[in-house]
Amino acid sequence: MGRKNNVSSSNAPPPPAPEPGQPEGEAPQPRPPVQVLYCGVCTYPIEYCEFGSSLTKCKEWLKEEHPEQFDKYYSEEALQAKIGTLSLEAQTKLEKDTAKAEAKAEAKADAALKKKMSSQITIKRIERNKRKHITAVHGLEAFGIDLKKAAKQFASKFATGASVTKNAQGLDEVVVQGDVSDEIVDMIEQEAGVLKGIPVDNVEIVEEKKKKGGE
Repeated sequence: MGRKNNVSSSNAPPPPAPEPGQPEGEAPQPRPPVQVLYCGVCTYPIEYCEFGSSLTKCKEWLKEEHPEQFDKYYSEEALQAKIGTLSLEAQTKLEKDTAKAEAKAEAKADAALKKKMSSQITIKRIERNKRKHITAVHGLEAFGIDLKKAAKQFASKFATGASVTKNAQGLDEVVVQGDVSDEIVDMIEQEAGVLKGIPVDNVEIVEEKKKKGGE
């Protein structure tokens, strides 16, 4: 006959210890989720703004939107408690480093914005024959637009083929089957879908006709 295995109760795991203030025998109550406030400038949790490169703007936003949280982290008392253990030399260095990092980040952002606003979107209407055209859109990526998403939106909007290809200069562009250049300009004006943040003044329509004699 087989022998029954008796499991000793001493090997069973002990019941979980009750939470402080919880009566014995009651199951522990689930803890509520932690509420995190994210900065509207750097998008970090507000207690980590100091590690970003836009602390001054972060503080301005926090003071305007959540003054009680601003007092918690940046009031005179909070700052004194935070840097009170640092030497005067260390405090001065920290302030200079923070200001330098912010100035560098702002200069970089300004340069990127100027470059972006001077970028040109070229919408080229290309004649294949008397009845068929394609529309090539170049320069969207300068405005942070995903070309594959733009091609997908054009294909859906116009119920036609659209893809990302390289032009004669080896640069990526979106090619849409059909003459839809004016419609794409309208989409840019309306900031439809992924086409947001493009000034319509930066858009140019160019027409390329088929050369006669196959030249």
